[in-house]
Amino acid sequence: MQALRMATTREAPRDELMPLTEKMPSSPDFDAMIGASPTFRTALAIAAKAARNHGPVLIEGESGTGKEMLIRAMQAASPRAKAPFRLLNVGSIPANSVESALFGHEKGAFPGAFDRHVGALQHADGGTLALDEVDRLPPAVQERLLESIQRGDVRPIGARHSFRIDVRLIAASNLPLKDMVAGGHFLAELHHVMAGVTVQLPPLRERAGDIPALARHFLAQIGDQPGLREIGITDGALALLTAYDWPGNVRQLQAVLFRAAVFCDGDALTAEDFPQLANMLGEAGNGAIHHHEAVGVTLYTPDGNLRPLEDIEADVIRLAIGHYRGRMTEVARRLGIGRSTLYRKLSDLGIDNVA
Repeated sequence: MQALRMATTREAPRDELMPLTEKMPSSPDFDAMIGASPTFRTALAIAAKAARNHGPVLIEGESGTGKEMLIRAMQAASPRAKAPFRLLNVGSIPANSVESALFGHEKGAFPGAFDRHVGALQHADGGTLALDEVDRLPPAVQERLLESIQRGDVRPIGARHSFRIDVRLIAASNLPLKDMVAGGHFLAELHHVMAGVTVQLPPLRERAGDIPALARHFLAQIGDQPGLREIGITDGALALLTAYDWPGNVRQLQAVLFRAAVFCDGDALTAEDFPQLANMLGEAGNGAIHHHEAVGVTLYTPDGNLRPLEDIEADVIRLAIGHYRGRMTEVARRLGIGRSTLYRKLSDLGIDNVA
């Protein structure tokens, strides 16, 4: 119970989700980015076009929206795909160590610097440096990074000389950097340099229609893991998932599905496998399930398997007849078939002719 509660909070613990990330690696390409909503597809189109160039790119979106996955997809599609690549998560590094992680340091440069360290900028020479959670860069490091980008070189802490570098920068931010600039928390010049192209990844609540496809995609990945099995998901469960606003976005959805699948004894996840989610949603969750069951066409059997095509087709025709109040010419036109074909299907499928 505590695990699900933690998975449905906005600030999900990073360490808890790390094993999940390791168990379920994602293919580093745009085809692995699941979603059909217009805002999401627009973001991917902008990213795919920018990937083919060498200029800087800024990706903005809430935590868990898939920024790191998009970074790796862009890297795989870029002219520097086979060149050095470094991904540095600023938020996972202590503030007093970020400068060293980026620029490196010489032996004895500061107390505790027992060995020489090559920074991420120098490691990425000739290739790409990705900075995740760039919004958490300390102000002093922001200034040094701007100077390094403008000069095209890097000077490790304690070094007497600089080193020329050719690095493409892809930055990702959980917060809108424009707002941080306006609030005096981010260097305007650095934002200008980084935002050659800006990609806005929408939160999951703004593309709820993608949740069923994402859920089935994650469950297929889970089924491929050692010790786990293939498992389906019912329409009722999908309705419940779609009703929630997912403050932790895609990462949170993935974590909740993983835990539910691990503890599920049946062949498919049902709404009962997400009790805390149902409790949090209350009547709204029950209403979503009932609405889902009452409207539209059910594609899956209670055990999570697809229904036979003729059963689905029969339901579609019944739905159309009811929607258009038995006007068979209109039903045929809306279904894209001839009136004679419609009557033949009514006979073949055993549907009463209500015309």
